[in-house]
Amino acid sequence: QVQLVESGGGLVQAGGSLRLSCVASGLTFSGYTMGWFRQAPGKEREFVGSISRSGGFTDYADSVKGQFTVSRDNAKNTVYLQMNSLKPEDTAVYYCAAKLSVVTSREYDYNYWGQGTQVTVSS
Repeated sequence: QVQLVESGGGLVQAGGSLRLSCVASGLTFSGYTMGWFRQAPGKEREFVGSISRSGGFTDYADSVKGQFTVSRDNAKNTVYLQMNSLKPEDTAVYYCAAKLSVVTSREYDYNYWGQGTQVTVSS
């Protein structure tokens, strides 16, 4: 079965950086668009960024443009989320997700989801 496993979360001070990883199994990774979403306490899950199957196209939420970078390594079945200049409002559970076909920010378009990894940014 398809599994997406995130790692790399943790506690970081404001201004710091983290890199999240998501390793996929049970699917042909290069055939899937990959996305990152997050859910802060008391809020709905929101789109963060996504990357096309080849890695040649990325899309970001306005709130993280210039701050976060999504990349992928198809040889390792892994997608990454590099997060820089972290702020307390970036505190959330971060999820990776996979979908067939084109890049989209719509949560309901994604077929497979990881269990999430907690990121906490202290002020």
